[in-house]
Amino acid sequence: MDSAQLQKYNKMTTEPVGRLVTEMAIPAIVSMLISGFYNLADTFFIGRINTQSTAAIGIVFSYMAVIQAVSFFFGHGSGNFISRALGHRDTEAAEKMASVGFFSLLAISSSIALFSFVFMRPLLRFFGSTETIMPYAVSYFQYIIIGTPFITSTFLLNNQMRFQGNAMMSMIGIASGAVLNIVLDPILIFACDLGIAGAGIATAFSQMVSFAVMLVLSGKRGGIRIKFSRFKPTWNHYVEITSGGLPSLLRQGFMCLSAICLNNVASRHGDAMVAAFSVVNRIMMFAYAAMVGYGQGFQPVCGFNYGAGLFHRVKKAFTHSVVVATVYSVIVAFLAILFSEQIVTAFRADDEEVISIGARVLRYQCILFPLAGYVVMANMYLQNIRRVWSAAVLSGARQGIFLIPAIFICNHYLGMYGVMIAQPIADIASFLLALPLGILTIRKMMRKQQ
Repeated sequence: MDSAQLQKYNKMTTEPVGRLVTEMAIPAIVSMLISGFYNLADTFFIGRINTQSTAAIGIVFSYMAVIQAVSFFFGHGSGNFISRALGHRDTEAAEKMASVGFFSLLAISSSIALFSFVFMRPLLRFFGSTETIMPYAVSYFQYIIIGTPFITSTFLLNNQMRFQGNAMMSMIGIASGAVLNIVLDPILIFACDLGIAGAGIATAFSQMVSFAVMLVLSGKRGGIRIKFSRFKPTWNHYVEITSGGLPSLLRQGFMCLSAICLNNVASRHGDAMVAAFSVVNRIMMFAYAAMVGYGQGFQPVCGFNYGAGLFHRVKKAFTHSVVVATVYSVIVAFLAILFSEQIVTAFRADDEEVISIGARVLRYQCILFPLAGYVVMANMYLQNIRRVWSAAVLSGARQGIFLIPAIFICNHYLGMYGVMIAQPIADIASFLLALPLGILTIRKMMRKQQ
């Protein structure tokens, strides 16, 4: 372990946890907010085209959830191992894992892109596209497919750098692509008159730039540089990746499946319903961004200290993070409920039906948003300390185990209104699951230290 890595180890295991989590979280929050703002900006500019274009990005979101699932599987799986290895001062093991995760993901994401390009239209129909949405979805989707290997690699590098405690370097890489995307969107969509295809080109190109920046920065400030010479995968590498990444894979995989179910059910009620959920989903992703960013600040602190056997610091960091996340979610929920109609209007000002549906959906989802702080932090804690199945079940709860049945059951009995309240039902069920899982695991960890 070199001097820079030793200094980082001492910092992560001795500084006050509240200050340390906040310090780690600020770059992650900035990264998440910039990425979230990019998603909102993308929706805002595309919303100026027509309702079908707005619905199209909701359809393609299902594919984005797929590639994010694979990215987070390798990124969180390798990253969790890296943080624990650095906590044990085993730099060589961390370096090998970083390269195994990177090159394995690159091969798999390239294969996914090729498959998706060949079966583009059947995939879009499966994701819930109607025939009126299809031309716009194809125009956007083809460029997202081209950018897939760069998008997934950027996600992985982002997570590996965060778990090493290099959140600032990660922020720079993410921000470079997001800012470029926001600048390119209006130029390509309107000035170059490319429509929704321009948004797809902007996303693909900006992700290529972000990937290049992330790759260059990955070895800075005591970080681990990706080298093909270290790509020597073993069965144990993939066992560790699976253990650390399975909860993320399930969470994102269920998000994809629930998005497909939601789009297919919503499309029965018209394109405006699909468009409304597309807008609200982007808004809620932005609302979650800061909370998840703070959780990402908690993760390296949790991983380092758990690896070092300092369980009392892990408990303090978890409690601190839950309090901060809950206060944040209460404030955001209050503001979103108060200004729900104005928020949705900003994205589809000329479609009263989209505004009416979207405002109601946004209010319903925000009512139980304050419960999300505990659920998010409990999930990250369980995943970091390698409680694989507990983390996996909780990861899949909100976006799959509870949401998917709620969509179909509520739609069957309550129609359009039922689809609107499906997510809040899943949220409260997820909280009731997370509460005992988090408390019991904390108690067991503290008994282990005693």
